[in-house]
Amino acid sequence: MEYRKATPDDIELLMSLREEMLRAVNSLPEDHRFSDEFREHIRRYFLEGDQTTVIALDNGKAAGCASISYIEVMPTFSHPTGKRAHLMNVYTKAAYRRQGIAQKLVNMLTAEAAERGATEIGLDATESGRPLYEALGFTSSGSYMTNDMT
Repeated sequence: MEYRKATPDDIELLMSLREEMLRAVNSLPEDHRFSDEFREHIRRYFLEGDQTTVIALDNGKAAGCASISYIEVMPTFSHPTGKRAHLMNVYTKAAYRRQGIAQKLVNMLTAEAAERGATEIGLDATESGRPLYEALGFTSSGSYMTNDMT
């Protein structure tokens, strides 16, 4: 298995994996088509966003991926740099699950986040993803709140 950072040359592979993951997580049919506008936002984010995506390849075929987005907020006592990260898009194709691929990808990204000075990594976990994140030291936060502006 080859593990590496994605490059702009991987954009079609990244788009395919992201759409496959969104279909699976949202219980959409395999033939569900996302709008061109939605796809363009995803494409632009992969190419221009302050993020890193890593991929796992089995003889050149995609097995999984994971992304981390970087943000900076006003520093606090517990996060003096204000540098934070959000883990997302963690996905392993069904045939490759339970082989440690997602763990390896997440570890690559958390190491990079530490190198970049992030003092916190957040994520939104599915029920199936929780055991992985807990094993990697992530904990649930009862204080996190959101306001869905859509």
